[in-house]
Amino acid sequence: MHPHEASTSGGLFAAIVAVATVAVYVGPALANRRRRPWPVYRSVLWSAGVACLVIAALPGPEGTATPFVDHTIDHLLVGMLAPLLMALAAPVTLALRSLDPVPARRVTRLLRLRAVRFVTHPVTALLLNVGGMWAVYTTGIFETMHENPVVSGLVHTHFFLAGYLFTAAVLAVDPTPHRHRHLYRAGVLAVAVAAHGILAKFLFAHPPAGVSASDTETGSILMYYAGDAIDAVLIVVVCWQWFTARRRKTAPSVNPVERPFAAQQ
Repeated sequence: MHPHEASTSGGLFAAIVAVATVAVYVGPALANRRRRPWPVYRSVLWSAGVACLVIAALPGPEGTATPFVDHTIDHLLVGMLAPLLMALAAPVTLALRSLDPVPARRVTRLLRLRAVRFVTHPVTALLLNVGGMWAVYTTGIFETMHENPVVSGLVHTHFFLAGYLFTAAVLAVDPTPHRHRHLYRAGVLAVAVAAHGILAKFLFAHPPAGVSASDTETGSILMYYAGDAIDAVLIVVVCWQWFTARRRKTAPSVNPVERPFAAQQ
């Protein structure tokens, strides 16, 4: 198969998977819109997150970026932006609202399993997310993933899953077996922001194997500032949740109204 044909086939496959993923989410949201309306903005957020994954999966135009810069863009899309958008879409909440009572109870029991409680804990999610990034860029994994497509796929899958677990744990938009206070989750987020910034600076001074200093400089700067922009959104959302939670406590006579990005209390 010629490269162009392979690229076309890969793009078609990515488009099919994206449409199916969006349909799995939007379908239940539309099916229950008369009985229990689901916010449209959440469906938009989910679709935008899926679009980020598709963009990262598709090959970029030839000559538009160096391999390391291209990899940095994919890392930002797959490991940070897509998890943020999809976590804000509250897919677990939608599933619990859409499923029949028996499967909904099964999902609830699944969330209470010890293994699920372990991986969804904010600190565990932090270690998986930040630790995975440091392992990729400071060991031979980065060089191997560009020589072996299987390793590359595994790395990007880890980036997404770890990024989603961390984002979901910090935002707590969906039901979670952990009920940590906003201050605790904000502290975990602060550690993650610092670790991400330190990693970008480390890469600036210590280029990965096989990457030139100029490419590393461009990629690390992109990782630092674009990563900070995504982290800033996380910080704003957590602070907004904290503010609205305190306001509800000081005004108990007012009926709570669902607000965007309201965390489970």
